[in-house]
Amino acid sequence: MKKIITIILTVSIAIFANAQTDSTINISLDDAIVKALEHNYKILIGKKDLEVSKNNNSWGKAGSYPTVTIGANQSNRFNNSENQISGNRYDVLNSSLSPNLNAQMILFNGFAIRLNKRNLETYEEMSETSLRMTLENTITDVTNAYYSVILENEKLKVAESLMNLSKDRYEYIKLKKDLGVAVTYDVLQFKNNFLTDSANYLMQLMNVKSSVRELSKTLGDKDLNEYVPTDEFNVNYNVYALGDLEDLMLENNSTLKSQYLNSKLVENNIKLAKSSMYPSLSINAGADYSNSRTELFDPSNVSTGYQYGASANLNLSYTIFNGNNRKRNISNAKIEAEKLQLKTEELEMVLRNNLYTIWQLFENRKQLHKVAEENFKAAKLNLDIASEKFNSGAINSFNYRDIQMMYLNTSYSFLQAKYNLIATENDLKKITGSLLAVSE
Repeated sequence: MKKIITIILTVSIAIFANAQTDSTINISLDDAIVKALEHNYKILIGKKDLEVSKNNNSWGKAGSYPTVTIGANQSNRFNNSENQISGNRYDVLNSSLSPNLNAQMILFNGFAIRLNKRNLETYEEMSETSLRMTLENTITDVTNAYYSVILENEKLKVAESLMNLSKDRYEYIKLKKDLGVAVTYDVLQFKNNFLTDSANYLMQLMNVKSSVRELSKTLGDKDLNEYVPTDEFNVNYNVYALGDLEDLMLENNSTLKSQYLNSKLVENNIKLAKSSMYPSLSINAGADYSNSRTELFDPSNVSTGYQYGASANLNLSYTIFNGNNRKRNISNAKIEAEKLQLKTEELEMVLRNNLYTIWQLFENRKQLHKVAEENFKAAKLNLDIASEKFNSGAINSFNYRDIQMMYLNTSYSFLQAKYNLIATENDLKKITGSLLAVSE
């Protein structure tokens, strides 16, 4: 059995040493967020979408500028024709070159150009909001993954301390047996405790490795390096007024902002549909030049000529009737606006409810953290006292083991309460739209 214990300890030490190799990288939470924002594919794609929206947001895309085209026509024709008077046939070659320049511009189409420009501006804002949502989600994922590594490492320290304590108790009871004070049953019991704590330590070590890999994946690290968090595992008892949080949420929440922009777009589409009720006025201007040459396959009989000209035309049109499609389009646009207004009100209601739930959870978890901290302090003190009592024989091994397990459970609960409090505060910042501002 001593060989088995030695093997277990050797394996655990080897695994732990491997986890602390030179390939590990120390990283703070701020650096982790920056790294994730630089390598996250969804963010990179979102930035490209924003670039496209910025490029499209122009008066030219809206149709305000004229369309200018330039071109040229070149033609050649061979004719073999008969002179009706002389009866002779002649070969005739006609060649011409005609360059031209044309410009067309809409002067008025019911303010549709201006409305199209507003839509393009709204699309750009929507791309910015979509990118902001992606940034917020990424920051939340990185923060949770980062503190998850800290949480598992802290649990590992507790498991290691308990394993070492069990090892000391096991060595102590073996010494007492050698002196004839303890019996074999006690030795076996402490050996079993030591093996159980060693197995728990190894399992927790695997949890640490798993959390580190998850953090590396969240950071977008293709090499899957092992990162070691450098931030402290501290919590803040910040006080948030629910009314202030609601005002922040209504003003800064990215999902709600996106919905407001959709409403703005739909309202503008109503005006676009109404623009079809106005006449359309456009201008078309152009210039051309033509140079021709006619040759009768007789060097003495060649004629040339050229001409040029310019034109400017106004085109006014108005649709008198098209099956009531214009009125139908206006009516449908108004219905879409009413639908979106209902969806916006529903979203506001859902977000208010979610905000209250998260805020209440945050307040409860602050109290739970305080309780867990007191339980941990009491369990630690109880374990220290129990060790002295066990050494003096005041309590038996069963009671001592119960106190050990109570210490383990309360330690884990205290650490989990810390993590839960940090995660809930981040959820509050996210739903109120202040998470990104804090990170920046």
